Amino acid sequence: MPEKQKKLDLAVRGALWFGPLKADSKGGKAKKGGQPPKGQLVDVLVARGKIVALTPAGSLDLRATHEVEAHGLVLLPSLTDVHVHFREPGQEYKEDIASGLSAAAHGGFANLMCMANTKPVNDNASVTEFMLEQARKSWPQGPRLFPIGALTKGLKGEELAPMAELKAAGCQAFSNDGRPVANTELFRRAVEYAQDLSRIVIDHCEDPFLAPAAGMNEGVVSSRLGLPAQPDVAEAIQVARDVLLAEYLHAPMHLAHISCEKSVALIRFAKARGVDVTAETCPHYLTLTEDEAGGFSALAKVSPPLRAREDVEALLAALADGTIDMLATDHAPHAAHEKEVEFDEAPCGISGLDTALATTWELVRSGRLPFGAFLRAWTTAPCKRFGLPVNAFNPGDSADFVLFDQDESWTVDAETMHSKSKNTPLLGRTLRGRVAAHFLAGKSVLGTAPAGA
Repeated sequence: MPEKQKKLDLAVRGALWFGPLKADSKGGKAKKGGQPPKGQLVDVLVARGKIVALTPAGSLDLRATHEVEAHGLVLLPSLTDVHVHFREPGQEYKEDIASGLSAAAHGGFANLMCMANTKPVNDNASVTEFMLEQARKSWPQGPRLFPIGALTKGLKGEELAPMAELKAAGCQAFSNDGRPVANTELFRRAVEYAQDLSRIVIDHCEDPFLAPAAGMNEGVVSSRLGLPAQPDVAEAIQVARDVLLAEYLHAPMHLAHISCEKSVALIRFAKARGVDVTAETCPHYLTLTEDEAGGFSALAKVSPPLRAREDVEALLAALADGTIDMLATDHAPHAAHEKEVEFDEAPCGISGLDTALATTWELVRSGRLPFGAFLRAWTTAPCKRFGLPVNAFNPGDSADFVLFDQDESWTVDAETMHSKSKNTPLLGRTLRGRVAAHFLAGKSVLGTAPAGA
């Protein structure tokens, strides 16, 4: 309980909180789905950008310099996304850092880890430093950008990038992004080098010879459409390689955008053996299936591809029980003209920052995903794994949080999305839930600002 003489800068009154009042640093224990969560009204007290207390509404008669009436809006810690593509430098027509961070702020995200597939590739310190400077200039109070350095020069998979230089410039992890390293010996050396630098390798798990980046799952839908397609084993083969290598090297490994049940089984096997592996999946793999591409819609073309219904159910169960540790959007913006071509000619990718919170919150609302698992997946797990700031609403945590209107309905379209690119199969659909206000280090970055803030 805060001392009465402590000066409070901000108090948020009457927010709806679904977690324990004494925040669990692990985000609460996840269970296998069940009933929608029941919330309680709380006050959040902030001083000098830090959480002072999270208490039952009205339990402490303390006033703050700035007061916000939350009126039952849902209180959530700001989210973290460990897998985005912001396209700057080189492809600013799709997205630049300013617009990407705008979509992140409106989507409820505080921390963004940005992949290296820029033009030029982020394989040297000058690119890393440029990205960080663009972030500071456009959104000085956050959201915060954490670049991911290239694993190999030019992402070509032929020669290791200068990883020590990239770490010194500010890279938080290393990845070859969507071009997995086929040479296992080179990949091994990269993992060992990253471990020496106290950094983790993020791998896009895809066999580079089994229909790479086809964007369509090999199954009933692809057969009906007559499209080139990728089997789920293309992902699982690479997952198996990575977890076996991580075990052999006693090195950490992070697996990107897991999409199928076979991969889940391998990750569960690895964790049971004590392998230091973590994994992410994305909102679209939890809420959409291969049927989205049934009308040749390139908006549903993504790598790895949307899978079958049984894969969706396996991923939901794995996220609930912790086999899948975290969520990430794999935000991959493309201009409209790039998607308005034949399916097999279109680039892979879905723009996800604007819609991620609403779509995953619907899983919580329906009881398909426990609130504790939701909280872990978007906050504590990614931050712990990659050493990022996290708000678990413990005293002293950075006051990064959102007020979320879970009942606001909105249509996904060009006007309601803040990303430059609108490439999502959710275009034209109605979602429930939008960020009403976002605070980073106790300062309002959008929405309802306290008077005088």
